[in-house]
Amino acid sequence: MENAEYIKTAKKISKNAYAPYSGVKVGAILISEDGKIFKGCNIENASFGLTVCAERVALFKALSEGKRKFSKIVIASEGQDASPCGACRQTLAEFSPEMEVIWEAKGRITSKRLSELLPERFKIENK
Repeated sequence: MENAEYIKTAKKISKNAYAPYSGVKVGAILISEDGKIFKGCNIENASFGLTVCAERVALFKALSEGKRKFSKIVIASEGQDASPCGACRQTLAEFSPEMEVIWEAKGRITSKRLSELLPERFKIENK
């Protein structure tokens, strides 16, 4: 699938988001190194700290199915810049710091390595 198609699919996934507080609905597609696809959308909560971004929902689904290495994540939102937040960058970097991160912003598709977006990630060396 081409990146533009992934973006289109992520936008469809975003329609499932539960975002009554911000009104911002985000969809994500996480692709494991073996090609399996995991989908996620953001889920808000009245206790804002309990809100979970689309990227982490997709990651948690993948982790719960035993996947630990990822090649790509694609993020999209209708009318919003969908660059991943710092918490998502750090969480994803725990598993695949060199994965490709693709998102749409202002009608333009952007692609960067996660290590470019989070060059000094927190890590524990004895892991």
